[in-house]
Amino acid sequence: MADAYPPLPSWLRLEPPAPEPTETARVVLGGSTARTRTALYDALDRALDLPGHFGRNWDALADVLADRLDAGPLTLVVADAGELLADEPPAQFGTLLDVFGGVAAGAHRSLRVVLHDTPARLPALRARLAATLHGSTAGGGDVSSAGPGSR
Repeated sequence: MADAYPPLPSWLRLEPPAPEPTETARVVLGGSTARTRTALYDALDRALDLPGHFGRNWDALADVLADRLDAGPLTLVVADAGELLADEPPAQFGTLLDVFGGVAAGAHRSLRVVLHDTPARLPALRARLAATLHGSTAGGGDVSSAGPGSR
């Protein structure tokens, strides 16, 4: 049966949890600890050891992520991803995806975002992503251009 949703941007993956590979640039963030913007900024600060000047807004997040990529590629794994920004208006999730997409498009090093959730919750997360990315500029504005490995 064909997938009813458009492909995801190449920098974004959606999958059930898997054994942890031994990548040094892999950071895990709990979606259940990032249900609000404030909690997301706190969780990212802890996970990535962000600089003290991090301004805790979307532009500042884009800046510190771009700076972090100067040190090397980064894979950000979000466990329980269905809970990510769940207590915020849906547009905030879209803004986060736009930030990730913009950083991924402009960086000299690779940024990958992997959204993990239980197999039972992946369809709802996929639907949320499709609704959020529809008309979004995340990934450069063309969601249909994601490659075959983008799941």
